[in-house]
Amino acid sequence: MYRDDHNPPHYRAVYGEHQAWIVIANGTVLHGTLPTRGLRLVRTWHKLHQSELEGAWERAKANQAPGTIDPLP
Repeated sequence: MYRDDHNPPHYRAVYGEHQAWIVIANGTVLHGTLPTRGLRLVRTWHKLHQSELEGAWERAKANQAPGTIDPLP
C-alpha cells in the first residue's frame, strides 16, 4: 500500500507471475487477474485480516508505515 494510491482502498496480491489489485471492502478484483487457486488463497487470507487491511490503508494514507500482516498459516 502506498500513501498516494487511489480509491477505492485496495492492495496488490501477487501469485507467481500473476498479480491483481484487491478491494479491501469486499475482496473483489479491481484490476489484474489471478489463477483460481491463487484467488481462493487471497480471499481466505483477506477474510482473516480484513480489519488489519483497513488499518494498514489508513496508516498509509496518513503517511505512516502500513505495517505487515501475517501470511496464511
